[in-house]
Amino acid sequence: MSSMQLRSAAFAVSMVLAGGAFAQEGSGATRFILSASWQPAFCQTNQKKAECASQTGERPDATNFSLHGLWPMRQNYCGVSAEQKAADKDGKWSTLPAVTLSAETQAALAKAMPGTQSGLERHEWVKHGTCTKMSAEDYFGVGVHLLGALNTSAVRDLFAANIGKPVKAEAIKAAFDKSFGPGAGDRVKMSCRRVGNVKMVSGLTIGLSEAAGAASAKGTGLGDLIQGAGKTTFGCDEGVVDAAGF
Repeated sequence: MSSMQLRSAAFAVSMVLAGGAFAQEGSGATRFILSASWQPAFCQTNQKKAECASQTGERPDATNFSLHGLWPMRQNYCGVSAEQKAADKDGKWSTLPAVTLSAETQAALAKAMPGTQSGLERHEWVKHGTCTKMSAEDYFGVGVHLLGALNTSAVRDLFAANIGKPVKAEAIKAAFDKSFGPGAGDRVKMSCRRVGNVKMVSGLTIGLSEAAGAASAKGTGLGDLIQGAGKTTFGCDEGVVDAAGF
């Protein structure tokens, strides 16, 4: 495995661990995770990936969260062949089956998930989407809808206003509470990565209720899904919001 693949794998593992650590506290239970990346930080250590080599300060992922995935809790590779599973784990995403989507959803996904330039949607469907009861069209439609809600919230505004600066857990949790209701910030975990001497925010994993696993979630408020999830610890307590470019 190349050094680039190792770094990508390490990031994926860190995000999965972040999602898997959600506690089932309070009245709700976390059944799904919305994983949102801060793409400029990801690209710092993945500069040769297509979506990183083409990144500009004007592209949406420079100032918005990007869709990493929508993950059912503790379920992976449902009904997937051993060959596909092995190819996915080896990072050979281009050999995985193409995901068939409507032109509208494909265009929306390409904007929300820059990693489609490297076949990320194939990986996400094989590993996570197959463990939902949704079609690929609905699975990615829900993910795009929920990311859109995040990117029109006080959370995104906080990050966009602090590019190049550190943001603290307290401010992020307060922004979640403002946009998605009291206690929403208690259902979020932040991941960071160190690039040189700088600790950067790499992404957020957001706990969601069981209702996130149905096509009807495309019409459900993100706040409602968050409020139905269990609480968790926040993880990284402070990180810099990286700017696009290397």
